[in-house]
Amino acid sequence: MFTVSEDERRALIETAHALADAARAVTLEHFRTDGLTADTKLDTHFDPVTVADRAAERRMRDILAARRPHDAIFGEEFGAQAGSSGLTWVLDPIDGTRGYLSGTPTWGVLIAVGNDDGPLFGIIDQPYIRERFEGGFGQAGLAGPHGGRPLKTRPPRPLSEAILFTTFPEVGTQEEATAFRRLSGDVRLTRYGMDCYAYALIAAGQIDLVVEAGLQPYDVQAPIAVIEAAGGIVTDWQGRPAHRGGRVLAAANPDVHRAAMERLNA
Repeated sequence: MFTVSEDERRALIETAHALADAARAVTLEHFRTDGLTADTKLDTHFDPVTVADRAAERRMRDILAARRPHDAIFGEEFGAQAGSSGLTWVLDPIDGTRGYLSGTPTWGVLIAVGNDDGPLFGIIDQPYIRERFEGGFGQAGLAGPHGGRPLKTRPPRPLSEAILFTTFPEVGTQEEATAFRRLSGDVRLTRYGMDCYAYALIAAGQIDLVVEAGLQPYDVQAPIAVIEAAGGIVTDWQGRPAHRGGRVLAAANPDVHRAAMERLNA
């Protein structure tokens, strides 16, 4: 079993916040500026990356090189870097680059640290509105312009009263989209396009479910840490660990998770 001392926990939390502070500064430098453009990573569809994505991840990697040289790193923009400590930092410098390009304030910086079993601590940071959601090592909290408060997911309520989010209406494959529509037809409200901020809303007790497919580890490890620390549950669509990405079902509590999973797999 992987154990982390109290001193090490403090060091990891301090490092995670240092990474978030650095990425916040870099991303705000470019956000809503004239002339911001994006390259696309794929030929098949628009998968944008900007100078801010790359610069923010470089800045975070520089901090880790100075503070945590023995830890591994897995980032969206620059891939994997081996380490020897048993810990890996999983970084998404801008989750929601399409939103970032569009000027919406629902993109975020995702930072997680964990081992092969999944994340131990994570941060979802929204630089523009200055909200930072953190969770792990026995704590879950939100710090923002209105002060700080603990994070707690909402209690059970019927699926017919639930609020469901996903980033794109076209969820994954045709089969996955069909399963999503089955679930969407049974909830009270379905909303789209929030990227990582939707996961933060689960942790904050505002919504009940996020369902997505085709995710990478850097898309989901920080949300897993924050949501689970706040009392929620995140798995794949069959109830298995989701920290490696793929199909993801995030829920405010086990009851709504179970109900959603039944509809996804009906």
